[in-house]
Amino acid sequence: MRRKRFVAQGQVQGVGFRPFVFKLAEEQGLTGFVRNSPRGVVIEVQGALPALEAFAGALSRRLPPLARLLQLSVEDCESLAGEQGFVIAASSSGDSHAVLISPDTALCPDCLADMRAPDNRRFAYPFTNCTNCGPRYTITRSIPYDRAGTSMACFPLCPDCRAEYENPRDRRFHAQPNACPVCGPGLRFVQGAGSALSDRAGEPGPATEQSAAREAAARVLSGNDWPREANALRDLVRLLLAGGIAAIKGLGGFHLACDASDSRAVAELRRRKHRPHKPFA
Repeated sequence: MRRKRFVAQGQVQGVGFRPFVFKLAEEQGLTGFVRNSPRGVVIEVQGALPALEAFAGALSRRLPPLARLLQLSVEDCESLAGEQGFVIAASSSGDSHAVLISPDTALCPDCLADMRAPDNRRFAYPFTNCTNCGPRYTITRSIPYDRAGTSMACFPLCPDCRAEYENPRDRRFHAQPNACPVCGPGLRFVQGAGSALSDRAGEPGPATEQSAAREAAARVLSGNDWPREANALRDLVRLLLAGGIAAIKGLGGFHLACDASDSRAVAELRRRKHRPHKPFA
């Protein structure tokens, strides 16, 4: 029985690295733990030497899609008698760090499929993510990367999301931004003074000389299969179709939006921004 300690440095937090290590250890029948630390990801594994060698080889070859391994150190350490199973241990803290946090990553195909399935509990939920996609860098407040150190800390996981978070065979296993309409962030459509608008029914008013995109948007608005979570998005589209201007809050700030084919809306945005000629980004 042998025991080895690995320290992985690079882009190894917030990319599903600990669940990846958990699965590798389980495959090889190893005991031990993995934890985030300011140094990187610390791994201790114990078992027969051939299993440890297979684990070490897979650790470098079979990285998660978003992981980037810059350095992997390994050393022998004393075996522990009676150790049972492999666990994801609580993170350790410190003053300095050698960790690269992944940038925010576009929605993966699996999460997009969840959002498009009417029978899925995340149908049209805009904050859907897993260990292979979603926000990372922009929501991170401190290292090591754990939910408590992100802006998601104020959204306790509901039982369903908690079950995903704790299931080693789920792709949301230890996905720190994991959320759903029950427990996660929501959308609001508010007027300039900050008052939330109530849900509205009905169709957008007729528009003259609509482009193909505007007509497509109008058709979307006429559908009745939007979930309640999407009402704010529907109101936003209505506003833009009517020539309004919106500030859309994203992960890293606000995006000012209007219909670029509506000369009056563009002129009003230029007036408010005191930007009469310079092109917008």
